[in-house]
Amino acid sequence: MAEEKKKNPRFTSEYELEGRVPLGKAILLGMQHVLAMFVGNLTPILVIGGACALGDAGLMVPVIQNAMLIAGLITLLQLWTIGPIGARLPCVMGTSSGFIGVMSGVAGSMGGGVVAYGAILAASFIGGLFEMVLGFFLKPLRRFFPSVVTGTVVTAIGLSLISVGINSFGGGNNNADFGDPVNLLVGFIVLVAIIVLKHFAKGIWSSASILFGIIIGYIVCALFALIFKTTYVVDGATMTHSWVLQWDKVAAASWFSLPKIMPVKWVFDIRAILPICIMFIVTAVETIGDLSGITEGGMGREATDKELSGGVACDGIGSSIASLFGVLPNTSFSQNVGLVGMTKIVNLYCITMGAIFLVLCGFCPKLAAIVQLMPQSVLGGAAVMMFASIVVSGIQLITKDGITNRIVTIVAVSLGLGYGLGATQGVLAHLPQWVSYVFGGSGIVPAAIVAIILNLCIKDKEEKKDDPIVHLDAE
Repeated sequence: MAEEKKKNPRFTSEYELEGRVPLGKAILLGMQHVLAMFVGNLTPILVIGGACALGDAGLMVPVIQNAMLIAGLITLLQLWTIGPIGARLPCVMGTSSGFIGVMSGVAGSMGGGVVAYGAILAASFIGGLFEMVLGFFLKPLRRFFPSVVTGTVVTAIGLSLISVGINSFGGGNNNADFGDPVNLLVGFIVLVAIIVLKHFAKGIWSSASILFGIIIGYIVCALFALIFKTTYVVDGATMTHSWVLQWDKVAAASWFSLPKIMPVKWVFDIRAILPICIMFIVTAVETIGDLSGITEGGMGREATDKELSGGVACDGIGSSIASLFGVLPNTSFSQNVGLVGMTKIVNLYCITMGAIFLVLCGFCPKLAAIVQLMPQSVLGGAAVMMFASIVVSGIQLITKDGITNRIVTIVAVSLGLGYGLGATQGVLAHLPQWVSYVFGGSGIVPAAIVAIILNLCIKDKEEKKDDPIVHLDAE
């Protein structure tokens, strides 16, 4: 890179926030982020859209197309900002899976159908504006989010994603061949390829190790189709293994298509507005954790008040804009936080290339189809390492000012009780339904709430870094 700077002084390192990186290199590094979030960006729409029968109404395809366009546009807003909106950090935006539980409940209570999806969109528009306003007033609330709290939230985010990565590693737990040895082998090969490239290669091969690892995964799957059986039988039905590349979907996709504005008619219903607005408070906390994870994991510092405020505001206005295109709320993507923490690549120009590719996917369904056919096990090979790195970033935040008994208690109870309650399916089933909607699922929200409460209740006695810590070692 030093030689590159001598040849062209305007180029900077991909490990620096500002400045330019050679175009070819920036595209490769940006594509890593697209591959990391692509499936997750579409999953909430497939789940909620399926529950609301968008496919039967011929609306699923245009909404999925808009989801890619909106993710790219809102990411650009987050990267480069407009006034106070945007964090100007390498934060990738996408359709939030955190709303799936609440929105599934809304769809059920309203009897499903396109009308229920319209009510979800209207509520998302209102909730997005609410979160944007919350972002503008975030500075006076910053005292509730010291490093021990944000670190706990970041750690909880990482823990919640590890199972997601392992599910992909095994081929996707919605597929009948989940855990098939070939799926595990593909994931393992991708993971090993990434580790080898990251630590034993140099230059672009090292910095873009995720992208090249995934490309290797595509090649391996193509070769495996020549070696192993590509189909299997379940209950008399012949099915295709999830690791098989189904190029027919790419061939069927069109080259160009204009996005549709307001593809679904809105319906304003309090049954949707109230729970979804509550979830926007929750997602604001998650965004604070994501932005803190980016700055700590990628830059070795805490996020500033301006960055957090702008990031949360962008979450809100981005979600409102998304609803105009029939897309569910757009928030910061924790998957990409893990990628930043792992690679330390924070250059805005590089992430911009990925965002532009998403925008192009919104106009060119064939491009989207090439990425969409990625086998789950290929993604999982990269995801298990990326997601675990978020946990490491959280630990770094928690320990940056040293470890005291107070910090140990806050983190232990937050993760043990808060995260444990939220992440354990069925433990909240006998409480009112809204409790399960808000606190069940990932464990991130209850962990954050417990951490905030304990941080306020347990006073800081200004313990020094070398103060004795109570250990539980048996003697």
